[in-house]
Order: sequence, then structure tokens, then C-alpha cells
Amino acid sequence: MQTSAPTVSSRHPLSTEQPLQEPHVRFGFQRFARRVLKALFRALLRLTVVGIENVPRQGRLIVIMNHLSFLDPILVSALMPRDIAIMSKIENFQIPVLGKVVEWYGSFPVRRGELDMAAIRTSVQVLEGELALLLAPEGTRSKTGGLQTAFDGMAMIATRAHTPVLPVAMTGNESFPSQLKRLRRTQVTVRIGEPFVFQSQGTAKRREELARMTQEAMVRLAALLPESYRGEYAGYETDSMTFALSVPWHGPRPTDVQHSVREPKGL
Repeated sequence: MQTSAPTVSSRHPLSTEQPLQEPHVRFGFQRFARRVLKALFRALLRLTVVGIENVPRQGRLIVIMNHLSFLDPILVSALMPRDIAIMSKIENFQIPVLGKVVEWYGSFPVRRGELDMAAIRTSVQVLEGELALLLAPEGTRSKTGGLQTAFDGMAMIATRAHTPVLPVAMTGNESFPSQLKRLRRTQVTVRIGEPFVFQSQGTAKRREELARMTQEAMVRLAALLPESYRGEYAGYETDSMTFALSVPWHGPRPTDVQHSVREPKGL
């Protein structure tokens, strides 16, 4: 999560400079927008979702995704059966009109290319409020379609807030702009893995431990993708790899949703 230390405006609803607003206030626009987005997705996408039953419906949660298109955070947040705050590049907030929509949708800014401690503090605050947070560990879209080397900010946030991590992998959405120009629906597949949690070994070499945690998280994410999308994390086999710093999370999850490959309810 490539970021630096900006001063997050105290006027922003998810700023660390003021108490968090009540969820029904902060996410009211997002809930409305999700309904609109689902209608658009029905028209524009041929969407297959696998593993929606893996999403914890409550409690703190970090959702990590691969990043192929501008569509990614919109799609993942719309599919989530719960409110979710979104870490978004600060440039999005500087676009007239659209910047306010991004803010209203439940996003907060992050500076890319440096360690953004303000964004990390905001992330921890969101999670300590027992909310969900969406971010892309790679920090920016992949130009090749394959996973890029991830930054360690996600592992830092997860360990500070003692939060489970949910991997979400997408394929096909990189073709959305070209398919839209041809007036064709885009085939998109979203695979949601099982949540896991980091466990520190108490090493004094904190930076090395965070780097290993990040690697393990990205290997778990890569396992949900076809080989051609795995990029920097190709070649790892989850069955044979030793996950020393991350273990499956066995917290509460819904039991009334059958495992299936299906479009989520409402799409």
C-alpha cells in the first residue's frame, strides 16, 4: 500500500482529526449507490461470484483485492453484504464533483508512493469501530494484469488493529472499457477466499516480519487467480508453502448461504 504522511483534512468524515460519524450517516449514500450500481452491473457485466459465504457480516475486517481497473473498488464494495470504507488515492478527491462523490461513497484519501501514516491511522480507526476496510495492497493498477509486488502497509494495519483479512480476486474486469466501446457485456469473475489472520512471532526484526506477512497474504490472494494473473506471486503453491505468520480465521460467518458459483442476490 504505497503511501506517505499527508494531513487528512479534519472536514473529511473518516478523518483521524475527529470522531467517526455513525455508520448510518457515513454509509447512507453508499447503501443507496450500491443499489444503483447493482442495476448497472446487471446491464454491463456477466458476473460470476464465488465464495460470498466467506464474508463475515460484522466485526472489523480488511478486504484486499487485486487491482486491474478503475472498476475494481466499485465492484467489490457493491458486492459486499455490508458497509465498507475504501482507501482511495488522493488524486480522486481532487477531481471536481467526482471527488465529493468518492468521499460520500465512504472513501478516504491515501498518498501513493510513500508510507502515509495519516491513512494508516485512519484505517486503524475505521477498524477499531468494528467496520470493514477495502484496499489494494499493490497500491496501483497492474498494467500487465498480473499481481505486482505489494507494499507492507496492509500488514501493518492488520496487526495494529488485530483484524482478519479477506482476499478477493477478480478477472475479466480489465476488459471492461474495450467491451463497453463495443457495446458488449464483460465477463467478470470474482472469487472470495477464506479469511485469515496474521500471527506475529515476536521477532525484533519488525520490518522483515511485515514483509513476510505481506508475501503470505499475496500468495493467498494469488491462489484465487488463474496462473496468468499471479504475476510476482506465480510459482507459489499454497498446499506446500509454510504459512508461518498467517492462519485461517474461524470467527463467526453466516451459515445459511450454500457454497456455490452464482450471481449474488440482487444482481
